[in-house]
Amino acid sequence: MSADAASLTSRSIVVGRPGSHRLIRRPLPEPGPGEVRLRVAAAGICMSDRELYDGRRAPGYVRYPVVPGHEWSGTVEAAGAGVSTALIGRKAVAEGFRACGVCARCRHGETSLCTGGYAETGFTEPGAFADHVVVPARLLHLLDDAADLRAAALLEPAAVVAGAVTAGAPVPGERIAVVGAGTLGLLAVQLLRASSPAALVAVDPRAARVEQAVSYGATQGLAPAEAAELAASESLFDLVVETAGAPDTAHDACLLARRGGRVVLTGMFAEGARGIDPVHLSLSQLTVRSVFGASSSAWADAVRAFGLGLLEPAGLITHEFPLERYEAAVALVGSGDPAVGKVLLRP
Repeated sequence: MSADAASLTSRSIVVGRPGSHRLIRRPLPEPGPGEVRLRVAAAGICMSDRELYDGRRAPGYVRYPVVPGHEWSGTVEAAGAGVSTALIGRKAVAEGFRACGVCARCRHGETSLCTGGYAETGFTEPGAFADHVVVPARLLHLLDDAADLRAAALLEPAAVVAGAVTAGAPVPGERIAVVGAGTLGLLAVQLLRASSPAALVAVDPRAARVEQAVSYGATQGLAPAEAAELAASESLFDLVVETAGAPDTAHDACLLARRGGRVVLTGMFAEGARGIDPVHLSLSQLTVRSVFGASSSAWADAVRAFGLGLLEPAGLITHEFPLERYEAAVALVGSGDPAVGKVLLRP
């Protein structure tokens, strides 16, 4: 294929059914009214993408065949009818939820709770494991011209964390624990350090991860057993942000919080996860919040923090693959290899 012909086409990974994918080439997608087309710079792979590929994503939250990819960054290449051409050439990220904007929850600003029906880029709508992605222009969040697009691919999980931090409402001088030092946990440490906590403790069984958390601003890193011993000594936390989604972490996070404390759950839990003890919950008068995805305001907070240098996602990236090696890339995610951090596809 000639270079001119290739420029009029776009490659994408299509998962036709669980465990089956193809790299295909199609005509360059054209944005419709209100839409923009972006050239994808980088796209992150998370456990939700692995679940999609393995067929373990909950029914109703995926539509096969699908082009995955909900964590990404890129540059606007084309604008559809009704969209300003001034966007062309701008670096950007975009919200994943295709919120309706008119239901009661959307009008209240809670776009991640939209009741208009679930639709999300990379799960029910074509995503960014591709050369190009088309999204509604209203979902764009523009970046500085000098922004590192490789690092910006992590702004989707950063937006989830920004929503969790807002829900947790940290106050300067408080004691804070982050349970889990994966991508979400390390991003949470970076955002929470800006609240000037008296203590910011990262809890994870992987020594290398808690060391990385300390390098990002945690005052201490503990294994789960050490954290439990600390809690037993009544050295408890005002705020606990759970990010791991492991079978016991929701339950354990509540045991780390002081009486009257706050717990925010951001991990994606599987069936059979250990529940929160209702007796402990009521006697301790805990406030427990959960976060699923990110609202528009959380995205704006994450992009602002990134622009100010409060978020430094690049250090979380450990592996990068071309589209042709998608299968190898997705296999790394959830493999249990402690050397695997954030995995990127680079079209």
